[in-house]
Amino acid sequence: MSTCMERPRSESSTVSSESDVLRWRSALCLRALVLGAAALLAACAAPEPPTVSVAELARRPGEHALLEGLRKYDSGAFAPAEEDFRSALHQGLGDRRDTAVAYKHLAFIACAFNRPVECEADFRSAFAADPGFRLTDAEIGHPIWGPVYRRVAAAQPPPAQ
Repeated sequence: MSTCMERPRSESSTVSSESDVLRWRSALCLRALVLGAAALLAACAAPEPPTVSVAELARRPGEHALLEGLRKYDSGAFAPAEEDFRSALHQGLGDRRDTAVAYKHLAFIACAFNRPVECEADFRSAFAADPGFRLTDAEIGHPIWGPVYRRVAAAQPPPAQ
């Protein structure tokens, strides 16, 4: 078995020059290096996290209440949506991002119904639940809750490095 540094052994092949030998060795070594690196990367790749079906999530009380709240919010039924968001938070949500979503919608409702102190507190709670919490550009541009969100976001500590 030859290594990358050995001269190719072949009784029947003729090598026209020493530069051909060097090119052949370089190509062979490069190919071996690439294949080895690919094998290492494949072995080190992080396994995909397990997923949970939406149907299973909907059976969890907190997540079910959150989904109902989002559905009602989207249809304009804000008072029942607010009850569902509070119920979801009370029952507990398995993901901090879902907790932030519930607080975000509570903030939207509080701001829309002229409850600025509650709106600000709900945005603070969203950041406390998920330090990576952010509104979309369209949400930030909203004339009612956009300024409140920007004020609360500006007061948040910088993300940990």
